[in-house]
Amino acid sequence: MAFPLILLVILVLCPCGYSQRSPSPGYYPSSRVPTSPFDRDFRTQWGFQHQRRENDMLTLWLDKSSGSGFKSLRPYTSGYFGASIKVQSGYTAGVDTSFFLSNHEEHRGDHDEVDIEFLGTTPGKPYSLQTNVFVRGSGDRNVIGREMKFNLWFDPTQDFHHYAILWNPNQIVFYVDDVPIRTYDRKIEAIFPTRPMWVYGSIWDASDWATENGRIKADYRYQPFVAQYRNFKLAGCTVGGSNSCRPPSAAPSGNRGLSQQQREAMAWAQRNFLVYNYCHDPKRDHTQTPEC
Repeated sequence: MAFPLILLVILVLCPCGYSQRSPSPGYYPSSRVPTSPFDRDFRTQWGFQHQRRENDMLTLWLDKSSGSGFKSLRPYTSGYFGASIKVQSGYTAGVDTSFFLSNHEEHRGDHDEVDIEFLGTTPGKPYSLQTNVFVRGSGDRNVIGREMKFNLWFDPTQDFHHYAILWNPNQIVFYVDDVPIRTYDRKIEAIFPTRPMWVYGSIWDASDWATENGRIKADYRYQPFVAQYRNFKLAGCTVGGSNSCRPPSAAPSGNRGLSQQQREAMAWAQRNFLVYNYCHDPKRDHTQTPEC
């Protein structure tokens, strides 16, 4: 029995914080959506010289001259949107690696956005996974972000993991490997995104805010900063599509909202890995976030 005891000690003493396994959510939406070929559903939007495609993998990188980004060919009114992503280890402070929904090009100064973002870090400290929701320009003029940040139960630099957003008329759900980590419900009509959005991904320099509120900047002695994407999954209702289209379900058939098992898995994730919740920030003006 000596070996299991040694292994247990290693798990307890490991400073990386990656010793926990996630509970089963009981429902796996990513398995219900086929993989979408990049060339069929996306196009490179910017940083053409900082992007490479090899087989089923897309690599983006940031250096002092530029980052890179991509965009879906079609706008969606609801759906499931996911990708398997692997981020760079080492010094990545100031670097933002993202997968998100937005209509900022169509509604400049008045846009909606739903974000999954990896916020870069320094060696020995974990990445923060930030989820965020902007509604009707709140990210443009009044800067009313709805950020929730997580440290993960695994090292996102060591392997690909699946990150996804499910957006339907009643709810937004953020998933990590099919574990729901956050929901944003349509409690108030005015603060829920309903206009069509495109799917984006990018790597860019967010030094002014990404790491420790901008205290630590990107250091280009460590360039290039690399992000890899694969296993894209898009299943949704497109603008101009069939009136009979129904977005994928967030939960097993018959459930409105998450199932009990999914809610328990989300509670586990938030209890152990949630490090920032805008609703609990005493410095925020909560008259601007009535959903809290």
